[in-house]
Formats: sequence, structure tokens, C-alpha cells
Amino acid sequence: MSSPDVLRARLFLSRAVEPPAPAVHHFVAVHGPVDAVSRIRNGAAPAAVLSEVARQDPQVEDDLRAIDNGTARLLVPEDEEWPLGRLSALVGYGVPLALWLRGNASLAELTNTAVTITGSRASSAYGNTIAAHFGSALADAGAAVVSGGSLGVDEAAHHGALAANGPTVVVLPCGVDRTYPRQHVRLYEQIVDQGGLLVSEYSIGAVPIRARFRARCRLLAALTAATVIVEAGRRSGALTVAGVANDLGRRVYGVPGPIHSATSTGVNELLRVGTATVMTSLDHVHYRDGLR
Repeated sequence: MSSPDVLRARLFLSRAVEPPAPAVHHFVAVHGPVDAVSRIRNGAAPAAVLSEVARQDPQVEDDLRAIDNGTARLLVPEDEEWPLGRLSALVGYGVPLALWLRGNASLAELTNTAVTITGSRASSAYGNTIAAHFGSALADAGAAVVSGGSLGVDEAAHHGALAANGPTVVVLPCGVDRTYPRQHVRLYEQIVDQGGLLVSEYSIGAVPIRARFRARCRLLAALTAATVIVEAGRRSGALTVAGVANDLGRRVYGVPGPIHSATSTGVNELLRVGTATVMTSLDHVHYRDGLR
């Protein structure tokens, strides 16, 4: 359990810095969060660090109230539940300074055996069926499903895991007190009630903006041993997840789709150039690496 001083320092960083922030992470790793925040407040940090600080005097009262009333909890690297083995790989991308959670499950335990399933928001019936099938199959196999909670493939994967009474993890581009997309109020409640988690780098009240969708791609890639792309067009954010996963040395799989389908052009290209492995069965996916 982190100390109150560490918690306040991490709350400051959560508000002051817009992820990813590799220079701030390195500075905190060297000096510790309390000393690092003191130096940042006093302007005594290197220019590269200060350039990543978007807000010099952030207010954390809303965050403290959210923690006190049980709306959310802050997971920090000093906690045993922090999935160090997963997230330490993001040094070049910016390791999260803290993570907000809704739900009581352990993030380290859930992601110890987990697969990311993601893909197009404008998915086809084929894509939704496949995502739900693999989400359910993973839950039956004792693995957690990680995804972004978006409409389309993500939503189908979450529902598949829930239908098999398995846990699933949503990585959000906004505060965990917000529901994005707004249609997913009941889905997120069910995820938390069924032993899953809502996860975010962003403080209470934070809204989804374009940069945050891109930033969360690195978390979707890092939190699991394998990523499955079900459907993705040429400009899909799912391809960014696949790219980061490859950079991190994680396994990337793609479900082939019809060659004339716009929602399959991106994933089919991953398969063509060899940056993803063809997956047509859960037996093809290797995800039990025991890395926490």
C-alpha cells in the first residue's frame, strides 16, 4: 500500500501530465514521486520534464473525494497490484504514472493471463460474431479479455466474455467516472459486478479527446501477452495497437476477412506483410506467459 504522500504525489502527476510522458516517468523513477513532484513544482526539473507538464497547479480534491467515497481507486507503481512485468515494457512509449480503476479485482491478476481483442467500430455482423466467440472462448479457458469498450468489435468481445461468466477489462480514454460511449452504462456496470475492471490513465472527470484514444493504444498492447485484431480498416486505431504490440515483442494475431470488405483491409494487410499471424481458432493463440 502506498503512503499518503506518495498517493498525493501520484494524484498531482495524474492531473498535471498528459500521457504519454516518458521524460516525467524517467524523472520520477530516479527521484521518487514525492521528490520529483517537489522539484517540478519549484521549476527545478529538467526542461524535457517541465515540457511534459501541462498544468502547474492541478487541483486533486475531486480525486480524493472519489477515492474516499469508493467511486474509484488509484493504482500506483508502488502498489503490489501494479502489473510491473507488463507495463515496464513501455519505457520507450511512456510508462503510466498511475492508473485509475473501477472495480475490486486485481489488475495484475487479471492481466497475468489475458488477451486483447480489438478492431473496427463499424464492424460487420461477421466481425461481431467472431469477437464475441473468441471473447467467450477465452473466458472458458480462464483468460481475461482486455479491450477498449468501443462500439463494434470491442463491445462484442466484452459481451462474449461476460456471457461465459468471465472477467473483462476496459481501457478508457477518459475518467473512469464517465461512460464512453454513453450507450455502455449497463455494460460497464455488468463488467464491474462480474469481477472485471474499468481502467484509465486519466483523472476523475477527464473527457475523451483524440490524443487520449491514441495514447491508450499502448496500454491495450502492453497489458496482455497477445493481441487479436478481428476487423480493422486501413486507418483503424486497432492497427496502432498491433504496431505497439509488435514493438514490445508481444504476439499479434489477425482474423482474415473478405478481400472486398473495407473493415478487413487493414487486418488483411497485417497478415499479408507478416506483422500478424493468422488466427481462426483459439488454439492458434499463445497467451500464457505468466508475466505480471
